[in-house]
Amino acid sequence: MTLDRLGLTPDQERVYRWLLQERNRTAALAPADRLVLGELRQLGLLNDDLSAVSPVTAVDVLVRRRLSEAQRQFAELGAAWDALREWGEEHRTGKPAGTVEFLPGGAESGRRIHRLLAREPDELLSIQADPRHTPFWRTRAGYERQLAAGLRSRVIFPIDAMEDPAQVAYARRRHALGDLHRATTQQIGPLAIVNRSVVFVAAGPGDDVIQIRHTSLARLLVGVFDRMWALAHDVAEPPFSPTELRVLHALTCHDTDESAARSINISVRKFRAHVAAVMDRLGARTRFQAALLVKEKGWI
Repeated sequence: MTLDRLGLTPDQERVYRWLLQERNRTAALAPADRLVLGELRQLGLLNDDLSAVSPVTAVDVLVRRRLSEAQRQFAELGAAWDALREWGEEHRTGKPAGTVEFLPGGAESGRRIHRLLAREPDELLSIQADPRHTPFWRTRAGYERQLAAGLRSRVIFPIDAMEDPAQVAYARRRHALGDLHRATTQQIGPLAIVNRSVVFVAAGPGDDVIQIRHTSLARLLVGVFDRMWALAHDVAEPPFSPTELRVLHALTCHDTDESAARSINISVRKFRAHVAAVMDRLGARTRFQAALLVKEKGWI
């Protein structure tokens, strides 16, 4: 597993891993690699003496940096949301709306989405209040036929819904049908994007919807959706037990097994057994990979 998803170049990752193994040997680096030292220090992966920070610290720094970047992009999405509401208000007051149309009630937006997918069953991205808050178009038998025929559908919903077993069971049933579901910790309003070109967004707290046909805006929202999806929790993944979650948290907060086991009041042998089981379920080859995965997914 590489760290490129967290923003490290192959050279940065190679030098960082080398410094973990060869402490205080920066003089042995090739001239080109010495240039990478400055980059790693700027990223917060080196101490003042140019030794590598611990993997626990590195994971935390890299994930925080990635989350900060995501937050900036979510702020961009918030600005787009404000623009959507302004356009909806313009349409209601009779001003020229161009590519924006106000749709009173949710049924009409559902019919339009269904017609768009019937003509071109390519892709549907949506953000919902919870898995069982099923939009109008998903209740049609034709929608499941479109899934079977190759429609790509992804749904993001708030992670709080995972506390309800009925919500989890429903999301997993839909997931098994090809209507992929993931849960996010991010707060964002209802949204649907059809074929990366037509956007449907809630106009307010009621059922009214704004439809926008604007390629650039749709691309922006698709990009934000994809980043949210990458960080969201896959409902098909088996949940961790409370003990395993405590072990995962201790794994990312302590440098030794002894201190980690002591922090959660279990023996070192039991701690190591739990770590091995968690690594196996995550498919991680090293503890560093396991810590990276759980921090990146936001499970702890």
